[in-house]
Amino acid sequence: MSGDIEEILEIAPNLVAADGGAKAALSAGIVPESVIGDFDSLSAELRHSIPSDRLLHVSEQDSTDFEKCLSRISAPLILALGFTGQRLDHELAVYNALSRYPERACIVLGSHDLAFLAPPKVALALAPGDRVSLFPMAETTGQSDGLRWPIDGLRFAPSGRVGTSNMATGPVQLSFDALGMLIILPRAALPAARAALSHG
Repeated sequence: MSGDIEEILEIAPNLVAADGGAKAALSAGIVPESVIGDFDSLSAELRHSIPSDRLLHVSEQDSTDFEKCLSRISAPLILALGFTGQRLDHELAVYNALSRYPERACIVLGSHDLAFLAPPKVALALAPGDRVSLFPMAETTGQSDGLRWPIDGLRFAPSGRVGTSNMATGPVQLSFDALGMLIILPRAALPAARAALSHG
Protein backbone atom coordinates (compact mmCIF):
# COMPACT_ATOMS: atom_id res chain seq x y z
CA MET A 1 0.00 0.00 0.00
CA SER A 2 2.80 2.46 0.84
CA GLY A 3 4.26 2.03 -2.64
CA ASP A 4 0.86 2.74 -4.15
CA ILE A 5 0.48 5.85 -2.02
CA GLU A 6 3.86 7.19 -3.11
CA GLU A 7 3.04 6.48 -6.77
CA ILE A 8 -0.29 8.29 -6.53
CA LEU A 9 1.19 11.27 -4.67
CA GLU A 10 3.45 11.91 -7.64
CA ILE A 11 0.28 12.46 -9.67
CA ALA A 12 -2.07 13.91 -7.03
CA PRO A 13 -0.03 15.52 -4.23
CA ASN A 14 -2.91 16.32 -1.85
CA LEU A 15 -3.72 13.29 0.29
CA VAL A 16 -7.11 13.08 1.96
CA ALA A 17 -7.76 9.98 4.08
CA ALA A 18 -11.15 8.37 4.54
CA ASP A 19 -11.43 7.60 8.25
CA GLY A 20 -9.18 4.61 9.05
CA GLY A 21 -7.30 5.14 5.78
CA ALA A 22 -5.26 7.60 7.82
CA LYS A 23 -3.45 4.59 9.30
CA ALA A 24 -2.10 3.57 5.88
CA ALA A 25 -0.96 7.13 5.21
CA LEU A 26 0.78 7.46 8.56
CA SER A 27 2.40 4.04 8.11
CA ALA A 28 3.86 5.38 4.86
CA GLY A 29 5.23 8.37 6.76
CA ILE A 30 2.66 10.82 5.39
CA VAL A 31 0.38 12.99 7.50
CA PRO A 32 -2.88 13.48 5.56
CA GLU A 33 -3.89 17.00 4.67
CA SER A 34 -7.36 16.04 5.82
CA VAL A 35 -9.13 13.05 7.36
CA ILE A 36 -12.85 12.78 6.66
CA GLY A 37 -15.27 10.27 8.16
CA ASP A 38 -17.32 9.22 11.14
CA PHE A 39 -14.06 8.10 12.81
CA ASP A 40 -15.36 4.69 13.84
CA SER A 41 -12.15 3.22 12.37
CA LEU A 42 -9.78 5.92 13.61
CA SER A 43 -8.22 5.12 16.97
CA ALA A 44 -7.60 7.79 19.55
CA GLU A 45 -3.87 7.20 19.18
CA LEU A 46 -4.01 7.86 15.44
CA ARG A 47 -6.25 10.87 15.97
CA HIS A 48 -3.63 12.44 18.21
CA SER A 49 -1.03 11.95 15.46
CA ILE A 50 -2.93 14.31 13.17
CA PRO A 51 -3.40 18.05 13.75
CA SER A 52 -6.94 18.67 14.96
CA ASP A 53 -7.64 21.21 12.22
CA ARG A 54 -7.16 18.42 9.66
CA LEU A 55 -9.87 16.22 11.16
CA LEU A 56 -13.33 16.56 9.65
CA HIS A 57 -15.75 14.49 11.71
CA VAL A 58 -19.02 13.69 9.91
CA SER A 59 -21.25 11.86 12.35
CA GLU A 60 -24.18 10.90 10.10
CA GLN A 61 -24.48 7.22 9.27
CA ASP A 62 -26.46 7.50 6.02
CA SER A 63 -23.33 7.52 3.84
CA THR A 64 -20.05 5.63 3.69
CA ASP A 65 -16.71 7.26 4.45
CA PHE A 66 -15.95 7.18 0.72
CA GLU A 67 -19.10 9.15 -0.02
CA LYS A 68 -18.35 11.57 2.80
CA CYS A 69 -15.01 12.27 1.12
CA LEU A 70 -16.31 12.32 -2.45
CA SER A 71 -19.03 14.83 -1.62
CA ARG A 72 -16.63 17.18 0.17
CA ILE A 73 -13.47 17.13 -1.93
CA SER A 74 -13.22 19.83 -4.57
CA ALA A 75 -10.52 18.89 -7.10
CA PRO A 76 -10.20 18.57 -10.88
CA LEU A 77 -9.60 14.84 -10.46
CA ILE A 78 -9.76 12.48 -7.47
CA LEU A 79 -7.73 9.26 -7.36
CA ALA A 80 -9.29 6.85 -4.85
CA LEU A 81 -6.96 4.20 -3.45
CA GLY A 82 -7.71 1.45 -0.94
CA PHE A 83 -11.41 0.98 -1.68
CA THR A 84 -11.23 -2.29 -3.64
CA GLY A 85 -10.32 -5.91 -2.98
CA GLN A 86 -11.54 -6.22 0.59
CA ARG A 87 -15.20 -5.95 1.61
CA LEU A 88 -17.43 -6.44 -1.41
CA ASP A 89 -20.33 -4.47 0.10
CA HIS A 90 -18.06 -1.48 0.65
CA GLU A 91 -16.68 -1.73 -2.87
CA LEU A 92 -20.16 -1.85 -4.39
CA ALA A 93 -21.11 1.20 -2.32
CA VAL A 94 -18.15 3.03 -3.87
CA TYR A 95 -19.48 2.47 -7.39
CA ASN A 96 -22.96 3.46 -6.25
CA ALA A 97 -21.54 6.73 -4.91
CA LEU A 98 -19.69 7.41 -8.18
CA SER A 99 -22.98 7.15 -10.04
CA ARG A 100 -24.65 9.65 -7.69
CA TYR A 101 -21.88 12.26 -7.87
CA PRO A 102 -21.25 12.54 -11.62
CA GLU A 103 -19.87 16.04 -11.16
CA ARG A 104 -16.89 14.58 -9.26
CA ALA A 105 -14.25 13.22 -11.64
CA CYS A 106 -12.91 10.23 -9.71
CA ILE A 107 -10.85 7.18 -10.67
CA VAL A 108 -11.04 4.22 -8.29
CA LEU A 109 -7.77 2.28 -8.32
CA GLY A 110 -7.47 -1.42 -7.55
CA SER A 111 -4.49 -3.76 -7.70
CA HIS A 112 -5.20 -4.78 -11.31
CA ASP A 113 -7.99 -2.52 -12.54
CA LEU A 114 -9.35 0.99 -12.36
CA ALA A 115 -12.91 2.26 -12.71
CA PHE A 116 -14.57 5.60 -13.28
CA LEU A 117 -17.95 7.00 -14.20
CA ALA A 118 -18.00 7.94 -17.87
CA PRO A 119 -18.87 11.49 -18.85
CA PRO A 120 -21.34 11.84 -21.76
CA LYS A 121 -18.41 11.70 -24.20
CA VAL A 122 -14.98 10.26 -23.52
CA ALA A 123 -11.87 9.61 -25.61
CA LEU A 124 -9.34 7.05 -24.38
CA ALA A 125 -5.85 6.73 -25.82
CA LEU A 126 -5.74 2.93 -25.57
CA ALA A 127 -3.62 0.40 -27.42
CA PRO A 128 -4.93 -2.50 -29.51
CA GLY A 129 -5.81 -5.38 -27.21
CA ASP A 130 -6.43 -3.28 -24.10
CA ARG A 131 -9.42 -4.60 -22.16
CA VAL A 132 -12.41 -2.28 -21.92
CA SER A 133 -15.33 -3.31 -19.73
CA LEU A 134 -18.55 -1.34 -19.38
CA PHE A 135 -20.86 -1.77 -16.41
CA PRO A 136 -24.06 0.28 -16.28
CA MET A 137 -25.27 1.74 -12.99
CA ALA A 138 -28.35 3.05 -14.83
CA GLU A 139 -30.10 2.35 -18.11
CA THR A 140 -28.20 3.88 -21.02
CA THR A 141 -27.35 3.43 -24.67
CA GLY A 142 -24.21 4.53 -26.40
CA GLN A 143 -22.00 4.67 -29.42
CA SER A 144 -18.40 3.58 -29.82
CA ASP A 145 -15.45 3.84 -32.12
CA GLY A 146 -12.35 1.75 -31.57
CA LEU A 147 -13.95 -1.24 -29.83
CA ARG A 148 -13.72 -4.76 -31.21
CA TRP A 149 -17.43 -5.21 -30.44
CA PRO A 150 -19.23 -1.88 -31.07
CA ILE A 151 -21.96 -0.88 -28.64
CA ASP A 152 -24.09 1.14 -31.07
CA GLY A 153 -27.77 0.36 -30.66
CA LEU A 154 -27.33 -1.68 -27.49
CA ARG A 155 -29.30 -0.86 -24.34
CA PHE A 156 -27.40 -1.39 -21.12
CA ALA A 157 -28.93 -1.80 -17.65
CA PRO A 158 -27.76 -3.06 -14.23
CA SER A 159 -30.13 -6.01 -14.46
CA GLY A 160 -29.77 -6.40 -18.22
CA ARG A 161 -26.97 -6.16 -20.75
CA VAL A 162 -23.48 -5.30 -19.51
CA GLY A 163 -20.25 -4.94 -21.47
CA THR A 164 -17.70 -7.23 -19.86
CA SER A 165 -14.33 -7.84 -21.56
CA ASN A 166 -14.60 -5.80 -24.71
CA MET A 167 -11.31 -4.89 -26.38
CA ALA A 168 -9.77 -1.78 -27.87
CA THR A 169 -8.60 -1.90 -31.47
CA GLY A 170 -6.77 1.39 -30.92
CA PRO A 171 -7.86 4.75 -29.49
CA VAL A 172 -11.45 4.52 -28.22
CA GLN A 173 -14.23 7.07 -28.34
CA LEU A 174 -17.46 6.50 -26.43
CA SER A 175 -20.64 8.49 -25.98
CA PHE A 176 -23.69 7.75 -23.84
CA ASP A 177 -27.22 9.12 -23.80
CA ALA A 178 -27.39 9.12 -19.99
CA LEU A 179 -24.96 9.25 -17.10
CA GLY A 180 -24.37 6.00 -15.25
CA MET A 181 -21.82 3.94 -17.19
CA LEU A 182 -18.77 2.68 -15.34
CA ILE A 183 -15.69 2.16 -17.48
CA ILE A 184 -13.30 -0.48 -16.16
CA LEU A 185 -9.76 -0.63 -17.54
CA PRO A 186 -6.47 -2.30 -16.60
CA ARG A 187 -4.53 -0.34 -13.94
CA ALA A 188 -1.82 0.32 -16.54
CA ALA A 189 -4.33 2.50 -18.42
CA LEU A 190 -4.28 5.13 -15.67
CA PRO A 191 -2.55 7.75 -17.88
CA ALA A 192 -5.26 7.31 -20.53
CA ALA A 193 -8.04 7.53 -17.93
CA ARG A 194 -6.52 10.64 -16.37
CA ALA A 195 -6.21 12.35 -19.74
CA ALA A 196 -9.78 11.39 -20.66
CA LEU A 197 -11.30 12.83 -17.50
CA SER A 198 -9.11 15.92 -17.58
CA HIS A 199 -10.49 16.74 -21.01
CA GLY A 200 -13.89 15.06 -20.67
